[in-house]
Amino acid sequence: MSDGDYDYLIKFLALGDSGVGKTSVLYQYTDGKFNSKFITTVGIDFREKRVVYRANGPDGATGRGQRIHLQLWDTAGQERFRSLTTAFFRDAMGFLLLFDLTNEQSFLNVRNWISQLQMHAYCENPDIVLCGNKSDLEDQRVVKEEEARGLAEKYGIPYFETSAANGTNINQAIEMLLDLIMKRMERCVDKSWIPEGVVRSNGHTSTDHLNEEKEKGICGC
Repeated sequence: MSDGDYDYLIKFLALGDSGVGKTSVLYQYTDGKFNSKFITTVGIDFREKRVVYRANGPDGATGRGQRIHLQLWDTAGQERFRSLTTAFFRDAMGFLLLFDLTNEQSFLNVRNWISQLQMHAYCENPDIVLCGNKSDLEDQRVVKEEEARGLAEKYGIPYFETSAANGTNINQAIEMLLDLIMKRMERCVDKSWIPEGVVRSNGHTSTDHLNEEKEKGICGC
């Protein structure tokens, strides 16, 4: 896809404590590489990737491909940047929430991050995918898989154990988040939650396009 040649611009935000591997996960997703020498993110940064999304219908048939331009926003995990980070919450459509499987405090803080999202995101139940990162460091693990899955189930969100070092489950986690967002857009009658700038390459906004389609169901918000 050339510049401007896409159907939707979708913004995701990566959240979590400092040092959980947000930058490394996004870099692995966009570039297929791992850099162990990333410095701590200061403020906000982002990466981009073009993908083709194909929804599966109830009969299992694959729909027409939608050309997606993903903006993956990388946020600072430190408390001193929290006000800057939360300012970006409302413009994001999906959230990749990470903790470090070798750091119990980062897991305990997941509840605080979800509370922040419920207060500042586009609605009280935004689309979130929870990732326990650094799964390759099995000998240093302190957070049990069943404990993490239990927390994800409590909040009704998907859970993946990922590794920025070898790429395990990173594509799957982001593809799951994109699927949740696209399905929410399809079923929502009220399109006011969709941030400005989610545009189609023909100049119409995504809300224009969606309002032209036969709307079913109600918004997940």
